[in-house]
Amino acid sequence: MAFWKKFFKNTSTVNKHNNACNIEKMCPQDSKLLIKHLDNSGQTLDIYVSTCKNINLYELEQLCDSVGWVRRPLNKVKIAIDHSFITISLFYKSKDNKKLIGFARATSDTVFNATIWDVVIHPKFQGKGLGKALMDQIIQHLRYADISTITLFADPQVVSFYRNIGFITDPDGVKGMFWYPR
Repeated sequence: MAFWKKFFKNTSTVNKHNNACNIEKMCPQDSKLLIKHLDNSGQTLDIYVSTCKNINLYELEQLCDSVGWVRRPLNKVKIAIDHSFITISLFYKSKDNKKLIGFARATSDTVFNATIWDVVIHPKFQGKGLGKALMDQIIQHLRYADISTITLFADPQVVSFYRNIGFITDPDGVKGMFWYPR
């Protein structure tokens, strides 16, 4: 087994206490202020954006839980994040900690195409323009990389959100196809 380990990235199980993204240590200069003084239920918060891939997976799991998503194995979530072309996180700072409130990622062939995945905003922060801001950030990064075909999959209840920010169903009538193991 040791022979094969040198061919693969470390995909061991996630260490619950050692996977938080300490911005200053793991991703220096990575976060930037996105929205100053966002009013959230009477609380004024500054919202930051980060492209750090070293995300606290337990905090991401809680964020996904808050919108009712099915849980996925954290070791696989880590691999998906590690293999993503870009990840975008939204958070606010509370004392010395950051609180994750939004996330999205994209995979890409790095030249022509990218697909956006796992777009999520905490319900307490929905309806404040953060979903649009998150999508603007990820599209901006993809366009900066000169990727012109950007796709995503959307649940029926959020199709209008994506239409309002410029996504369309394929004008050529191309339909996505799926293969699932039986």
